[in-house]
Amino acid sequence: MKKITIPILFGAGIILIGMWAFLKFQDGSESAASLLNEAEGKSIVDLKGDDQTGHPVKTFDITASEKQWQINQDKSVQAWTYNQSVPGQEIRVQEGDYVKVHLKNDLDVPVTIHWHGVVLPNKMDGVPGITQDAVLPGEEFTYEFLADNPGTYWYHSHQHSSKQVDKGLYGAFIVEEDQTNYSQDHTFILDEWAINSEKQSITNMGSMMTGGMSGDGEADTKAMYDTLTINGKNGSSLSPIDIKEGESARLRFVNAGYQTHVVQFTDQMRVIAVDGEDVTSNEQQSKLEIAPGERIDVEWKNEGGSISLLSQSEGTNDVTIPLSDEGSQMTGEQEESSGGLASGTSYESKELLFDKTPENPDVTYEMNLNMGMNMGEGMVFQINEDTFPDTPPIQVEEGDLVKVELKNTGMLNHPMHLHGHRFQVVSKNGKKLNNPIVKDLINVKPGETYEVYFKANNKGEWLFHCHDNNHADRGMVTIVDYKSVYSPFEIGRGTKNAP
Repeated sequence: MKKITIPILFGAGIILIGMWAFLKFQDGSESAASLLNEAEGKSIVDLKGDDQTGHPVKTFDITASEKQWQINQDKSVQAWTYNQSVPGQEIRVQEGDYVKVHLKNDLDVPVTIHWHGVVLPNKMDGVPGITQDAVLPGEEFTYEFLADNPGTYWYHSHQHSSKQVDKGLYGAFIVEEDQTNYSQDHTFILDEWAINSEKQSITNMGSMMTGGMSGDGEADTKAMYDTLTINGKNGSSLSPIDIKEGESARLRFVNAGYQTHVVQFTDQMRVIAVDGEDVTSNEQQSKLEIAPGERIDVEWKNEGGSISLLSQSEGTNDVTIPLSDEGSQMTGEQEESSGGLASGTSYESKELLFDKTPENPDVTYEMNLNMGMNMGEGMVFQINEDTFPDTPPIQVEEGDLVKVELKNTGMLNHPMHLHGHRFQVVSKNGKKLNNPIVKDLINVKPGETYEVYFKANNKGEWLFHCHDNNHADRGMVTIVDYKSVYSPFEIGRGTKNAP
């Protein structure tokens, strides 16, 4: 079963944070967290929410609770679930629906729901200590917002994410378009687990780091996890999908894990959307690389082949998606399709935020991503040589054009996710992209630099963090701070909030 990494807000780390905060106050600088509680401007809870007038209302009840979850006939984990399953209930609505989700907490720990990739009012973002107080055991909270951007999204707890998402608190959130070209539409949530509880530990990860790196940016997850799942299952326990031979389908892939995953198609596929945005692509590919937190939709025609989640390390088996029409499923060794590898940055978005690379940004922020060692905490993951809540925030005014340069000078992958906005990726390693793409998450691999732009058009306090939540838990988080608003919520200081 997956084990928690100790949050940087507690233990010996709290002493370090206090010392850093004191020193920063002395020299006049401000941390991300301190800016949230300045009593000037408007509280984020007083910002206008979405208007449900004239929209169909879809209501869902979600209960967080514990369950012994059977991954296959031989392996089980003590999971934390939404509605007693891993993944939780798929929430599927139509474009233009007004969504109400009533969360009840039957766990003995606080939880929330964050709507990953959904652009919504700040107070509905589900980040404890930033946009709400965590929902305590026995308590309830209702999220409501307008689903006006069709695409593939997902929901997960943002309370102690490194543990709670790892233990199964996630599910798919699908906003269907008014019209669809596919009679078949299936969602697959990819994840990795540590069945051997001794395998997943921060101590093991630290010894692996000092002992040497694999060089591919995935050394930590390869050392920590030993079992792959699709929709919470693997092997013969995975439910088959009913796609007849010759039939085409829309397949939605969500990476809920902390490892970059590769999906192999023996029949070729075509990428049609990334992070909820349609892309322009006529290429047929045979492999799909999906970063943690990323969503990629493909068009796939069943021509007698198969789809498999590939192992990235020794001791971990591939997971193949079974088809209910067994006569169409090839058996034995299958020839790999001749197509190449597609990723989340392979194709241009059909609708861009900016027609050309913007000039003269109002705010420029250089985000250096690295890791280090801190006394009492061991390994930490840093933004500009600081760990949250002392990371420098991205301070903006409403309407600002914001440029962020993300540079990975460390040895591990960092899938960086921005809440409440979408950004346009315009360059990689200093070279302008021929195919700019609109996303909410970009996987920055070791040695890579990306330049992204976004418009500060959704007032609030928003996280920008690594979606390998083990990295976020140990510091790789900052905040997009709108100067005209503040958060009335707090992290630590006797609260149960631990984002």
